[in-house]
Amino acid sequence: MATAKIILPEEGKQNVLITSALPYVNNVPHLGNVVGSVLSADVFSRFSKLRDRPTLFICGTDEYGTATETKALETGQTPQELCDEFHKKHKDVYDWFEIAFDYFGRTTTEQQTVIAQDIFLKLHKNGFLEERTTTQPYCETHESFLADRYVEGTCPKCQYDDARGDQCDKCGSLLDPFELINPHCKLDGATPVPRDTTHIFLKLDKVQPDIEKWFSESSVKGAWPHNGVSITRSWLNKGLEGRSITRDLKWGTPIPLPGYENKVLYVWFDACIGYPSITANYTKDWELWWRNPENVKLYQFMGKDNVPFHTVIFPGSQIGTEDRWTMLNHLSTTEYLNYENGKFSKSRGVGVFGDSVKATGIPPSVWRYYLLANRPETGDTQFEWKSFIAANNSELLANLGNFVNRLIKFANAKLGGVIPEFSPTYTEESFDFPNFISEINALLAEYVADMEAVRLRAGLEKLMRISARGNNLLAGRLDNANLTGNPTRTHTIIGLALNLSYLLASLASPFMPSTATSIVEQLNAPLLSIPDKWTPDALPGGHKIGKAAYLFTRIDEKREAEWRTQYGGTQASRLAEEAAKAKKAADKARDKERKKAKKDAAKSGEPVGGDKSKKVEERSKEADLKTDKVDGKVEIPLRGVMAEEKAPATAAP
Repeated sequence: MATAKIILPEEGKQNVLITSALPYVNNVPHLGNVVGSVLSADVFSRFSKLRDRPTLFICGTDEYGTATETKALETGQTPQELCDEFHKKHKDVYDWFEIAFDYFGRTTTEQQTVIAQDIFLKLHKNGFLEERTTTQPYCETHESFLADRYVEGTCPKCQYDDARGDQCDKCGSLLDPFELINPHCKLDGATPVPRDTTHIFLKLDKVQPDIEKWFSESSVKGAWPHNGVSITRSWLNKGLEGRSITRDLKWGTPIPLPGYENKVLYVWFDACIGYPSITANYTKDWELWWRNPENVKLYQFMGKDNVPFHTVIFPGSQIGTEDRWTMLNHLSTTEYLNYENGKFSKSRGVGVFGDSVKATGIPPSVWRYYLLANRPETGDTQFEWKSFIAANNSELLANLGNFVNRLIKFANAKLGGVIPEFSPTYTEESFDFPNFISEINALLAEYVADMEAVRLRAGLEKLMRISARGNNLLAGRLDNANLTGNPTRTHTIIGLALNLSYLLASLASPFMPSTATSIVEQLNAPLLSIPDKWTPDALPGGHKIGKAAYLFTRIDEKREAEWRTQYGGTQASRLAEEAAKAKKAADKARDKERKKAKKDAAKSGEPVGGDKSKKVEERSKEADLKTDKVDGKVEIPLRGVMAEEKAPATAAP
């Protein structure tokens, strides 16, 4: 099998380097994770390549850190075994979604160690690092310092007995692990003890003036979105402080300083270095991409919770090395995609996750279209099954699918699959053909402008408007009567429409690559680059097209109820259903106790009252308490039940 050509920058061309936030390795991505980074980056990468630019799209799994080491202890695996398992799970999900990485790597590599240590040592040499001693919780049972969230106990503010060392999910108070009442290690239940530990801090305050100067220039030149600008400015306005970049762990990049043999680099410092290290695993000439600011533009895609890592900490680290770096040009951030007015939750089975989406039987193009049409660019958006089905039936099928299918079927049925001779400059009183071409080109210009600015939702909307104009062209004009009565006009319409289908294949390709492939196969022609101007002559008269095939199929509206049940529906309805079941079980338990009490009383001849009734009441209360427990824990009020969903897991930077 031929080896793929290594993509490198080319002199005199607009070279584009694209990264999507490295997904943390110990979870399976849900739809919000997918659209927020990898899918959005994939769309822009495909667009850039169809604009004939040297474009490299890299990503990979973020594998070091506390969460990985801790989860491995819980599952009985080594950290490497856990990372191997989830790296494959992530890659399988992205392959199904047709994410076309040029290289999908990982951070647990020798190149990561080499590049991260080089950055660390240069920051140390240039005076941007310092030692500080802090007190942290330490578990003597498994001999490890604990991240705050791995210490659990009773909240000192509200007495909730399942608070974490960083925050109480019931009352929302921010906590210190040593404030907890009866603190214990999440892993083994041991009581942690305070212990001093020395760490390396990155002096962000010292590099802040340079970060601010770079930010003020890059955010304007790169036309950053509002949320990216506001989050970065908020950090800078508060004033940057030194932040620890090391941790007391075994699983991570070793620290290249004596006395730090049992510590590693902290994941939020280490993770963004994964971008150049993954590129270095792709090509030995990685510096042509990452140390070439004059000839390379860097586009980075992520959810808003990852912004500071990419706009403050990593740029600060790059600046502090005093090396020549390709730095962030355009930042593309998203808000949250919610699920049916709630949050995705793997543990509660709420929402569609990457490893279950295939089971719906709906092809990737439909999922990609719906997620991108609802991409949370300026505010949170909702995934809803009703609108998902409507998007397929009323938009994809009724608009794009209808236009391409009816046209190619007609050409095959009436013209033997051969494009008739026609002139793109043909004019006729009954239809203004030159104006139609001008309208398409105006929409094409808007599409290109939107995509260049990474306004992906707007670009997708222009694609569908162009398709709708194609349907308008055919309406009332593509039939046997017109073909017989006005063949010249009808041949022109067919020729223009087939060429418009050809254009639509290229415009749709970034969003729905499989759909684009199907269109060009039906047209019997290769996929073309995206032009600045459309001239409807790429498919000339005499060209033989292929057979028609459906691009989309109708989804039965009844599937909505099926999928809502299968994937949890709205969280409100899910919680209400759980509460109703609990109440039913409690009522049943009470009735059982009362019947038993009456039966006992009848046997003994005692009236049901007095002390006996008190005992019945006590047993009834005990039954109530039992039914309010799940897996041995008393259910907490609504805020506590929803806490996991209210604080969505932060993807690794």
